[in-house]
Amino acid sequence: MRCPFCGHHETQVVETRDSDEGDSIRRRRRCNDCDKRFTTYERAEVELPAIVKRDGRRTDYERDKLKSSLMLALRKRPVGAEAVETAIEHIEAKLRQSGDKEVDSTLLGELVMKELRKLDKVAYVRFASVYRSFDDVSEFVAAIKESGKKN
Repeated sequence: MRCPFCGHHETQVVETRDSDEGDSIRRRRRCNDCDKRFTTYERAEVELPAIVKRDGRRTDYERDKLKSSLMLALRKRPVGAEAVETAIEHIEAKLRQSGDKEVDSTLLGELVMKELRKLDKVAYVRFASVYRSFDDVSEFVAAIKESGKKN
């Protein structure tokens, strides 16, 4: 594995852990050249369903796009990177469990909102306001009340 800091090709695994769900492996690595540490994740490559947009277009599922959406909603919120990775893993597991070749983007949006509700109420309301295209304050109030409900 190449070091992301100096580009050296030799790194050493210093710690290995299974994720809580058992579907990925987290490895802490140390560069043999610059001695910096970094984390890698290893997971089985499984084809996820295509996403059908509201206008009927079909696109491939993109993990990075999902992660950037979550990170935007969680911007300046006290949620760690591991919690975000776990949320993404939960969403991907639900998509795989559906067994479908295609899923509506609305299902993906609802899965994201469910995970954000568990992670951070403010991020949940931020995402919901964009995802559901709020038009007035009453919709924000409804989303805030919904964020307080038990899962």
